[in-house]
Parts: sequence; C-alpha cells; structure tokens
Amino acid sequence: MKNYLLIIFLFGFIFQSAAQKKIWTLEEAVNYALTNNLSIKQATLNTDLKNEDIISAKGNRLPSLNASASESFSFGSSIDNGNIRISGNRNSTSFGLNSSVTLFNGFRNLNTVKQAKLGHEVSILDLEKMKNDISLNIVNYYLNILFNKETIKVAQEQLQISKLQLNKAQQLVAEGVKPKSEVLDAEATLANDEEKLVTAQNNLDLSLLSLAHLLQISHKNFDVQELKLNVISPTLKYDNTETIFEKAVVEKPEIKSAELEVKNALFSVEIAKSLYYPTLSLGYNFSTFYGHTEGLPNQESFLDQFEDNKSHNVNLSLNIPIFNGFKTKSGVSKANINSRLASYALDNEKLKLRETIERAFTDAKAALNQYIASEKSVVAQQESFKNAQDRYNFGAMTSFDFEQVRGRLVNAQSNFINAKYNFVFKTKLLEFYYGIPIVLD
Repeated sequence: MKNYLLIIFLFGFIFQSAAQKKIWTLEEAVNYALTNNLSIKQATLNTDLKNEDIISAKGNRLPSLNASASESFSFGSSIDNGNIRISGNRNSTSFGLNSSVTLFNGFRNLNTVKQAKLGHEVSILDLEKMKNDISLNIVNYYLNILFNKETIKVAQEQLQISKLQLNKAQQLVAEGVKPKSEVLDAEATLANDEEKLVTAQNNLDLSLLSLAHLLQISHKNFDVQELKLNVISPTLKYDNTETIFEKAVVEKPEIKSAELEVKNALFSVEIAKSLYYPTLSLGYNFSTFYGHTEGLPNQESFLDQFEDNKSHNVNLSLNIPIFNGFKTKSGVSKANINSRLASYALDNEKLKLRETIERAFTDAKAALNQYIASEKSVVAQQESFKNAQDRYNFGAMTSFDFEQVRGRLVNAQSNFINAKYNFVFKTKLLEFYYGIPIVLD
C-alpha cells in the first residue's frame, strides 16, 4: 500500500512539474522580448521624452501670460499738509496681468520645433534598431539551443551503441574469441560517452540559461519548442551583395537615423545663426491698485480709489545684437563642425552596413560549402561505420580500430549539425538585411 501511494505521489509530482514548464516558440520569445525587455522600455520612454520636447518647442511660439497680486498694510502717524501729526492705518491691494509674445527672432522658434520633431523621429528609429538587434540575438540563441538538443541526441545514440558494444565484447570474451582487454576498452569507451552526454547536457542548460537571461525571465522550467530544420536545397538566394546593400541602405533604421542627424545638425546651424538677428517682441501689461487709510479726513470711497488706479500698457521692443564676445560666431562655427561630423557619421554608418553585409555574404557562402561537404562526409562515415560494426560483431576488427571509425562518424555528425545551423542562421541573416523577417521553417 505504501509503495502504491509513493508511485501515485511521484506521478503527480512529475505531472505537476511538466504542467508548469513553459515551452517557448521563437515567435513567442521575440514578441515577449520586444514587449518586456527593460532596454526597450527605456528606449520607449525616451521617445516619449522627445515628444515632450516637441510640445515644449511649440510652446515657445505662443504668448506667455502671468498674473500677480500683492497686499500691504502699514500703521503709525504722519504729517499732513497743515503740519499736523495725525495717526492712521493704511492698507493697499494690487493686481496685475502681463503677457508677451516673440514676433521674430531669426526663425529660432520655428527651427527649434523642426529640430525637436527630428529628434523624436531619431528616437523612434533607434528604438527600431534596438528591437532588430534583440530579435537577431534571440534567433541566434534559439538556434544554439536547437543545436545543443541535436548534439544530445547524437551523444545518446553513441552511448547506446557503446552499451551494445560492451555487451558484444563481453559475449566475445566469454566465447574466447576476444581477449579480456576488449571488455576493458569497451567499458572505457562507455565511460567516455557518458561524459560526453553530460557535457552536451551542460551545454544545453547553459544555452537555455542564456536565452532566459536575454528574455529577462527565470530559467526554471524554461524550454523551447523543438524544430526540425531541413535544408531542402542548400543554395543562396543572392549572387552578390550589391542588391542587398541597395535595399538595406534605404530601409535600415540606423541609416535613416544617421540621415536625420544630418538634418538635425543643419537646423542647429540655423538656430546658431539666428542670434545674429534682432528680436522683436510685443508685450501687454494691466494693473489695478486700490488702498484705504483709516483716520484721514475727507477719505475717498473704496470704489473711487479702485476706479482711479487702473492702468494698461502695450509695448513693442526690439533687441539688436551688436557684440557678445564672439559667442555667436563661435556657436555658429561649432554648429557647422557638428554638421560635418554628422555627415561623416552617416558615411561611416553606410560603410559599416556594407562591410557587415559583405561579411555576412562571405560567411553564408562558406557555411553553404561547409554544409555540402559535411553532408557528404556524414553519409560516407555512416556507411563506413555500418561496415565496421558488422566486422567487429563477427570478430574481424579490433575494438581500437572500431573506435577509430566510430570517432570519425561522431565528428562528422557534429560537424554536420554545426554546419546546418550555421548555414540556416547565415542565410536568415542575409534575408534580414534584405528586409525579410526571420522565420524558422
């Protein structure tokens, strides 16, 4: 009865653990990162800040309006016109409104608004580039997990073969066909394959951990959906890099961002030059004052004092810059230098993009050649292994020679798996630069 309850408990625990494990698809992983990654959240808030800059810049073109109020109270005595000291308490109240608007300042406000809009667009493009980079990293990490899963399968298959070979060696030794050393060699091979399986499992655990860290989630009960990547026709879609570059240089956010920075720098030049121009402003002031003094003869009524102390003032001011210690001249020179730097930065981004695409194209061609060669090699090594296995089972081959053949097969299988995933990623990377979203078939 106790054993029965223990089995039920173990099955329940295993079922609960399996139910809690989250199996992530590539699409889910990418979408989750694009929504929850902290760096992306920070970049998104930065776009919001840049949008506030637009609102602030537009506000500079609107009139300002300020209100003021004051209240004062005094007490004591004073000398009137008849040279008689009299005493009394005096209080006064004043209100005011002030408004002003800049009519012209060398188009500084207009260019500031345009510059703020460009800054907002740049922040959006920078956010898009960050999303692209994170998506590429997720695809790379995801493929690395799939690679390690296939490596484990190869290690498991080799471990099973080692167990069979150990049983066969024990049988041949018992029959007197092989010496006892064959069993010792088979046991050593089995131990070595067990170690390789442990190493492969560790590599898988580390790759899962890396992807979980990239997603910024817990690695516990974390796994990915296995995909069977079949390369039906190992070819490249593109003959050269020029076609890819011509499309990428128009569409990639890092290039668009650099182009907007050039425009932004030109607006900075115009804003710096605006300090040479006079500033014309229009202002309006309204104020009212009333007071009351107790103890004074012939005191005016409260209403009379209120009506007698209203004032309106409209003024038009012109400020003409003449000399400010070469600050304006230096500011214009710096703005021009920054404009040239922005232009060079754009050229550098285009150069980096071309180099990246050319390197990716070269890597893809090398991955294609490696895939074709490794595929041929693994087929040949499989045939060689089958023949060696038959010869060993009939006692016509030593365990040492058999392990040499099996070692070549294992290396060929590992090289083929590595070549396959490398080829898939490199070709998908080229498609990404061409503007095709990365999807694992």
